[in-house]
Amino acid sequence: MSKRSTLSIGDKQPKPAAQATGDPNHPTNGRRLSLEQQRAQHAWEKAGDGVQKFKKDYANVAKAVPGLIMNTGLMQVLAFLNGKDSQHRLLAEHLHDWLHHQHQLPKDFKPCMEALMQSEPREFQLVTAEALVWLKWLRQMADARMGEEG
Repeated sequence: MSKRSTLSIGDKQPKPAAQATGDPNHPTNGRRLSLEQQRAQHAWEKAGDGVQKFKKDYANVAKAVPGLIMNTGLMQVLAFLNGKDSQHRLLAEHLHDWLHHQHQLPKDFKPCMEALMQSEPREFQLVTAEALVWLKWLRQMADARMGEEG
């Protein structure tokens, strides 16, 4: 599964797992991170940012987005988030950042949508699946970060 979820649009080669920084205090101490660890780390950082800026509103949006994607589709939800208020747009930016990291999709809304519209059906399915898996992490991390606020 890790091979499929690390494919990028236009690039059929799997991406290598990310390595930690050279910082000796970094929790991975130079070890390679698994894809799940990368997702968790990215979601943790983004959830912290979202909760710091929007508190419970960000966590609530994070809880709703996976269901919206499953009901209406990834591109419809990205368009919805882009047209809403600040916490929705921030979550969309966080998701775009992850999809850029994993699938080399553009970070900006319009180029990302264009790339998704032009992608092969299988590639689009992989991107959607990756978005849902990352959002699962984000939901949990946003709840955890909310606990830090109290």
